[in-house]
Amino acid sequence: MSIFRKNKPEEPAEVKPSGGSLMAEMALNSIAEGVLIIDASGVIKFANPAAIRMVGATDLYEVAGLYIFSVLNLEDAGGQPIPEDMNPMKGAIVRGEAFSSRDFILVTRSGKKFPIALSLFLSGGAEKIITFRNIAQELEKENEQTEFISTASHEMRTPVASIEGYLGLALNPSTATIDERARKYLTEAHAASQHLGRLFRDLLDITKLDDNRARAHLVPVELTAEVAKFLEDFKQMAAEKGLRLLFGTRNLSSAAGRKVVMPLYVMIDLDFLREIVNNLVENAIKYTPEGGTVWVDVQDYQGQAMIAVSDTGIGIAPEDLAHIFQKFYRADNSDTRTIGGTGLGLYIVKKRTEQMGGRVSADSVLSKGSNFYVLFPRMSQSDYNRQRQIMSNLEAMKIEKPQAVQGKVGEVTLSAAMGAGIAGGASSAVVAGGAESAGANGGANSNSAGANGAANSNSGQNGTTQK
Repeated sequence: MSIFRKNKPEEPAEVKPSGGSLMAEMALNSIAEGVLIIDASGVIKFANPAAIRMVGATDLYEVAGLYIFSVLNLEDAGGQPIPEDMNPMKGAIVRGEAFSSRDFILVTRSGKKFPIALSLFLSGGAEKIITFRNIAQELEKENEQTEFISTASHEMRTPVASIEGYLGLALNPSTATIDERARKYLTEAHAASQHLGRLFRDLLDITKLDDNRARAHLVPVELTAEVAKFLEDFKQMAAEKGLRLLFGTRNLSSAAGRKVVMPLYVMIDLDFLREIVNNLVENAIKYTPEGGTVWVDVQDYQGQAMIAVSDTGIGIAPEDLAHIFQKFYRADNSDTRTIGGTGLGLYIVKKRTEQMGGRVSADSVLSKGSNFYVLFPRMSQSDYNRQRQIMSNLEAMKIEKPQAVQGKVGEVTLSAAMGAGIAGGASSAVVAGGAESAGANGGANSNSAGANGAANSNSGQNGTTQK
C-alpha cells in the first residue's frame, strides 16, 4: 500500500492506489491521533502526519527507518527518563503483547514535554501499530473533577455518618422502642445511609489513586497464605447465601483427590492486596445465585503469581466486559439493577494492582459465570528470605524506614525480578478486558457487616467483611 512507502516514487502520476488503500491513507492522514507502524525489530515503517508533528519532526522521511525509541523519547509520570531496558512498552513489543498506558510523558525534538496516552496493537503479522495522543487537557479536567469529588466527599461523609449512627441507635432495642412498621422504615433508611457511606469512602479512595497520593509500601509476602487468611472473612457471607466458597486450585490431584496449594512469594502492599481480594470475592458472592460456587485460587502462571477468582454467577455480557474496569461503569440489565453498587470497585482493583507492578484481566460467559485474574511479579524463595532478613534487621535496629525508602526497596526488587525474567512482564499496563463479576461492582471497600452502623474509614480495611 502507498501509505507504507518510505521512498517517494519516481513517477507519482502513475501511482494508483486501490480504493481501500486510498481511503485508509485518507483516514490515517486526517485523524488527530499519532499512528506509527513498526516492524519486528522496532524500526518505524510508517508515521501519519499527527505522529510526525507530535514528535517534533517535519515529514515522514525524518522518522521512517529509525528505531522507535530514538523517535519516541519517553519519561515517566514523574518526569524521569525511562531506560530502554526498563520501558514496559519495549517489554510488550519483545513479548508480542498488546499494551496501553496513560503514564508517559513525550519529549519532542525541541524539548517540549506533554503527557500522552499510548497503546500498542498487534497486526497479526510481524508489524505492530502504536497510537498516541496528547492528554494534557484531559488530565487537567480530570484533576478538577478529582478535586471537586474529594472536597464534596469530605463535606458529606460526616453528616452521613451521623445519620447512620442515629438510625443505628433508633434500631437498637436497648436505646429505643419502636413498632414494627417504624422499624421497617428505619431499617431501609439505615441501609441507604450505609450505602452512601461506602460511596463516599470509595470516592475518597479513587481521588487518592488518581492524584497518586496513595503509595504502595511493598513488603515480602507469601501470597497463598495471605489470600487464605482474607477468605476467612467471607465464609459466613457465603454460607448465609447458600454458596460454596472454595480455596485452592480447581484442578484436583488425580492421585489423592486433594486440592493443590503452593507457596508463591511476591513483593506487595498487604492493605492493597486485602482490598483487591475483598472486592473480587465480595462481587463473586454478590452476583452468584443461591446454590452456586465461588473458587479462589493462587498459582504460578508463566512465572508470575496469579490470584484467580471464579464464580458460577450471572456472568457479564461481551459488550460490558471491555468496560468494567472503568470508573463508575456498571452493567445495566435486569440481573444487576436489583444489586447495589457504586461502579468503583473494579476500578480500584485495577489501580491497586498496577501500583504494585501487576496486571488484571477477566473473562466471562453470560449466565454461566466469570473469572478474574490478578498477576504479580513472582520472586524466588531466596529473594523472599533475603528481603525478610533485611526487614527483620531494620526492625531489630529500630530504624523506621522513610516512606520513600520503603517504595524504593519494593521498586528495586521488582525491577531486579523483571530483569531476571521472573516477572514475565507483569509490569506492563493492565490487560483491558477485565470484568466486574456482576457488572460494575459496588463491592469496592464495602463492609458487608456494615449493619453495625460503623463507618469504618480505615483504608486498609475497606472492603473487609466483618464476621
